[in-house]
Amino acid sequence: MAIKPILFEDGICRMIDQRLLPAEELWRDYRDDGAIAEAIRTMVVRGAPAIGIAAAYGAAFAAAALASQSLPVVERLQLFRQRCQHLAATRPTAVNLFWALARMERLAEATSALAPQDWAAGLRQEACRIDAEDELINRAMGRHGQALLPQQGTVLTHCNAGALATGGYGTALGVIRAAIEAGKQIDVVADETRPFWQGARLTAWELQRDGIDVTLICDNMAGYLMQQGRIDAVIVGADRISANGDVANKIGTYSVAVLAQAHGIPFYVAAPRSTIDLSLADGSAIPIEERDPREVTHCANQQLAPAGVAVYNPAFDVTPARLVSAIITEVGVACADYRTQLAELMARPPLCGHV
Repeated sequence: MAIKPILFEDGICRMIDQRLLPAEELWRDYRDDGAIAEAIRTMVVRGAPAIGIAAAYGAAFAAAALASQSLPVVERLQLFRQRCQHLAATRPTAVNLFWALARMERLAEATSALAPQDWAAGLRQEACRIDAEDELINRAMGRHGQALLPQQGTVLTHCNAGALATGGYGTALGVIRAAIEAGKQIDVVADETRPFWQGARLTAWELQRDGIDVTLICDNMAGYLMQQGRIDAVIVGADRISANGDVANKIGTYSVAVLAQAHGIPFYVAAPRSTIDLSLADGSAIPIEERDPREVTHCANQQLAPAGVAVYNPAFDVTPARLVSAIITEVGVACADYRTQLAELMARPPLCGHV
């Protein structure tokens, strides 16, 4: 059974510390929005959908703290928005973060006339709904996407777009799980995904844990395997998708997409509609997070590079829509005119009754 990386129990948000996997499975407890913001920033929790869920719980904690104070409604809402802005400042690329916080802010404003404790309880329930809905969305995405995979074959993936990156089941790995559940014989090749090693540490761990055949490779081996005819499809997740179908995902995704096109291999993206940002015309407008140089110069605490060397560490790159064979969502698949088809998918009724 796929792991759920975020659990809300007895008023406590528990998250598995993904920085320590696979060596240690440590669950950390969070009780306030500031601590959750730090957990997002430092990648205790990562993956666009999971970041959104964590932020929603952070907003719920902020509401509970404010409800315990004797504040006028206008001031309470203003302080709530400020605390949501602090959560939003943690990671700039994953649009699910902003989507979840916007949903919490809309409810906060719509229910502001309630008694403070009832107001906060409603926001806590909304965070729990966002969490529960995500797994349902991932399973629907899996059903749509698995039809694109062969009856038997090998699928390459990059980074981790599995249960660990979501509320459960996974986006790209959810499609693979759904294909296997449908009786298809699928095995997985996972790129290690430097410099944070999400493929080596996380994808390999959760697939091995679930009994799914997985082979780990260095990032620079993907082209060789494609040349040897050993890859039948590529599927990845996304942190933001622009209106024209350009896809921001973990650094290295663009290189894999170029290689896939050169070898005639389909390149699929699986992402919930909360990842689609129709306000951005194309991928050039997607903000790209730059992270600590130490992630490149060190592995854990082991120094790999000479002290003082210049480092460039963008966390994401943008794959142009022309390299993407299909974008899989919970309500359907876009595969051609992305600007038109993505807009049409976004206009469909929400799967779980919320937008």
